[in-house]
Amino acid sequence: MVEVANARTKGLALFRKDMESLEGEFSYGETAYHLPVCYALTGKRVSNADSAREVYRETGESVFVAGECTVAASVAAKGGFPPPFTGFIGDAVIRKLGYSLVDGSIAGLALVTGTPAVPDHVVAICRELQEKLMLTFLSGDVVPALVDAGVKVGVEFRLVPLGPGPIHAVHLTDLLARVAMMFGGVAPGDADRLVRYANDRTKVFAAVFPGLSDREVAYIDALRSLGVSLVAVGDYEGDGWVPAEPSRAVATGMAERGISVAVTAIPIPMHCSPAFEGKSIRKEEMYVEFGGGRSPAFELLVMRDEGQVVDGKVTLIGPDVDQLQEGSAVPLGIIVEVAGKQMRKEYEPVLERRIHNFINYGEGSWHVAQRDLIWVRLSKEAVKNGVKIRDLGVLLAAKFRMDFPTIIDAVQVTLITDRERVLAGKQKAELVYAERDSRIAGMKDSDVDTFYSCTLCQTFAPNHVCIITPERPALCGAISWLDGKVAHEISPAGANQPVPKGSAIDDLRGEFEGVNSFVRKASHGEVARCCLYSIMESPMTCCGCFECIALVVPEANGVLVVNREYQGETPVGMTFSTLAGTIGGGAQTPGFIGISKNFILSERFIQADGGISRLVWLPSLLKEELRDRLREALAARGLPDLYEKIADETRATTLEELVAFLASVDHPALTMPPLL
Repeated sequence: MVEVANARTKGLALFRKDMESLEGEFSYGETAYHLPVCYALTGKRVSNADSAREVYRETGESVFVAGECTVAASVAAKGGFPPPFTGFIGDAVIRKLGYSLVDGSIAGLALVTGTPAVPDHVVAICRELQEKLMLTFLSGDVVPALVDAGVKVGVEFRLVPLGPGPIHAVHLTDLLARVAMMFGGVAPGDADRLVRYANDRTKVFAAVFPGLSDREVAYIDALRSLGVSLVAVGDYEGDGWVPAEPSRAVATGMAERGISVAVTAIPIPMHCSPAFEGKSIRKEEMYVEFGGGRSPAFELLVMRDEGQVVDGKVTLIGPDVDQLQEGSAVPLGIIVEVAGKQMRKEYEPVLERRIHNFINYGEGSWHVAQRDLIWVRLSKEAVKNGVKIRDLGVLLAAKFRMDFPTIIDAVQVTLITDRERVLAGKQKAELVYAERDSRIAGMKDSDVDTFYSCTLCQTFAPNHVCIITPERPALCGAISWLDGKVAHEISPAGANQPVPKGSAIDDLRGEFEGVNSFVRKASHGEVARCCLYSIMESPMTCCGCFECIALVVPEANGVLVVNREYQGETPVGMTFSTLAGTIGGGAQTPGFIGISKNFILSERFIQADGGISRLVWLPSLLKEELRDRLREALAARGLPDLYEKIADETRATTLEELVAFLASVDHPALTMPPLL
């Protein structure tokens, strides 16, 4: 039995020696937060041994500082970790996870570390964590135990292998520190508020197997001060360490942190969980694929009368996977029929988009796009384990009933792999798509008296309030006005509340009495005004989950937009990550707004400040992604030549290059009234 108190005393002494002998320079890339724990605790930027020792002394020989600095120095000296280990997790990854951390698809965080005597025990624990919607971090010998058992690890599987030693749990701590600063508005150097935030806002527990060194015991034990519950799945005895058998480790940890998740098993031969939603199935891993330009495919969700739907019924028309050649491209039609007393016709496209999520919940199934552009794959491993095409229907039927119990009373799924039947179904589906577009397209903010809020991100950004309108989707890009309406009907007390517009204070800026009143109350009095169509005056707050950032470039008298996927520097000399760290956490920052990609195409896009005529720079990938729709939007506004006049990184990477390019193409922003 390991006495934690004794090991902790020895470990702290060893950390003290480590800090005394620390040498050289060290830092992390892909972050605006330097060494994040040091920065969060003191507000000081640590980049070498001398500054590390200064912060170590200032924090009273904090084990968190010692752990972070010694690991950073080791990585700098030896290089990064070999696959599959991630090492330090960049800001961009954390921000991508941000929405999942607050929308309920991630229930909490777990750390699994140490050396399991029985590898099957850690496999069972990690599978259970995936099924119970936990984001799990791994360090030490648990990682090779999982890999050897054939369990896929990586951020996309919500099993994040931080490093080969338990001490690499430091990367969970620096993640918690950045979450507090990014989403919680915790100022660097405010150590007391950081600790309070970690204890109150994050739900984390650790399952600790045997094999930790004294240093590692000291570090893991210190996590208790951040509200991390410690579950001893091994021979540890100490205050705050709760013993548990492997089979009870997850239940014990979740109970300790008050995490409650109801999971219903889906009777198909593959694991199903949001943990698998971010995975990919590469061509060499694929057994069969559908759509993706290689075969016709479509998906459609339609409402039926209650007597027309047999709940749980799944029908396959055409050959199943055992009749298909490996590597082939096969037609596919997915028709989901739902019935319910609370179901409405206008819910159809909203629910239909969930087909994408639900198919991706399968460990061996993959889905991209929507409507008649879908691309679906089944992996060789899934087929080997017995997965059939019909199982996709079982998965869809189960998830729609689980996730929408208040509006769906019955659901049945028809899957079609017969080519002629797929082509006929696709033709009918396209008529439905066109009818929907005619019903939804052109919906204006002026057509409705009520907008919708989203306060999901208040878990991490307590004062942030997103206002969603027909012409302005949520800044995360995940929730439209109709989604907000549906979500409120499903959960009247939830995060999406109706916001009566009230009288217009200024139509051009998009300032309304009702919106101001709602935002003032929902932000706990921190935000008094919100102008929905302005970047310059009282813009909407930012939580950190935005798809893009728009910011004013005074030298160009215009606005540039950078998306989360873009890794390079913008012409203003800052990356997306740096900019996001400046405006996130619920801040209202004139000259900067977080937006969705689709808002760029909206007529309301910064209309108070000149609209899309101000757009001077976009990353090339985003420009290409929006190409056809952006050209159409520009032509509709009498600006058919503006697309070619918008710079990207191939034209301008500095302000000087940007201004020169804009002048060479006679960009309209240069002759518009000054923004500042």
